[in-house]
Amino acid sequence: MRAGWPTTHWRRLNGPARIAGVDLARGLAVLGMFAAHLLLIADGFIWTDPTTWMAVVDGRSSILFATLAGVSIGLVTGGRTPLPAKRMAVARLKLVLRALILWVLGVLLILTGVPVYVILPAYAILFLLVLPFTSLSARTLLWIAAGLGIVMPFVQPVFAGLPIDGEVDAMLGWHYPFTVWIAFVLAGLGVARAGVTRLVVQVRMLFGGAALAAVGYALATLPLPQDDEYWASVWTAEPHSSGLFEVIGSGGFVIAVIGTCLLLCRLRVLKAVTLPLRATGAMPLTAYTVQLLVWAAVALTTLGNTSDFFGFVALEPFWPLAIGTILGCTAWALLIGRGPLEWVLERATRAVGPSPVRR
Repeated sequence: MRAGWPTTHWRRLNGPARIAGVDLARGLAVLGMFAAHLLLIADGFIWTDPTTWMAVVDGRSSILFATLAGVSIGLVTGGRTPLPAKRMAVARLKLVLRALILWVLGVLLILTGVPVYVILPAYAILFLLVLPFTSLSARTLLWIAAGLGIVMPFVQPVFAGLPIDGEVDAMLGWHYPFTVWIAFVLAGLGVARAGVTRLVVQVRMLFGGAALAAVGYALATLPLPQDDEYWASVWTAEPHSSGLFEVIGSGGFVIAVIGTCLLLCRLRVLKAVTLPLRATGAMPLTAYTVQLLVWAAVALTTLGNTSDFFGFVALEPFWPLAIGTILGCTAWALLIGRGPLEWVLERATRAVGPSPVRR
């Protein structure tokens, strides 16, 4: 290590090369996924009942991940202005390679037998689906995202009824159906094109997202247009339902969360206080993967198999895993730098060409 390396890593994590609010939102998404995996959460969120508040992570954490994927894709393909054709071609090829690596890693994590719906295969497919949209403007992207978010929940029950084998289901990440979730990724891409570092955009994200959340969750309480299975699967905001009001309500909620994180990190004191969460959000793939590998190792050692969900949850692993991940990511970010799996992804795609955008 060269002299001055602690300062170098500090500047990398806190300097203009990174958008602190995006890292903070990713860190919250990581912890939310941990909670959704490892805690027995109440069925439904009720404002007046604090014992149900942890249910906020159910479904919304993974939607936050998907939306942030769109933001990241937007940043590496030009930010507010899409890259010129030749540089965009390089960026798209890098995204294809990243998608393939993510899919392979996701399959390997599925093979551990840990009883969670691994999001990485869906992530990989969403990366590929969004590529044709990367040259579009913010306005166009947000309108397309809104259109798909309204239309696809009405189509999804047809797809959900298809006889898909369980293994194929896992390999496609069908628990996070890309037919609907592409709307979240495009919304994130549209936000990146609008300029996530701009104060006006951040304020609009906060208030616009909150308004969408309020409208979506309020409409979900209205009676079904028809009392049948089809409308029950469309007319709902239930987590992981891909229903119309989950898309509107939870989609708006995560946009408001990202806007809030961006606004908070404008304040130096809050940016400093959130450093551990931001360090975790700077290496989300590593944090997510290590969580599942530790789960598999501990469950195999103590329970004799990796698939006993309730047996593992009875060990109360959430706080040790969450705190260990935050401390480990913070130490790694300050002492070593980029997360190990993030470094591997960058190295694996370097042969295609230099990074088209330096954030």
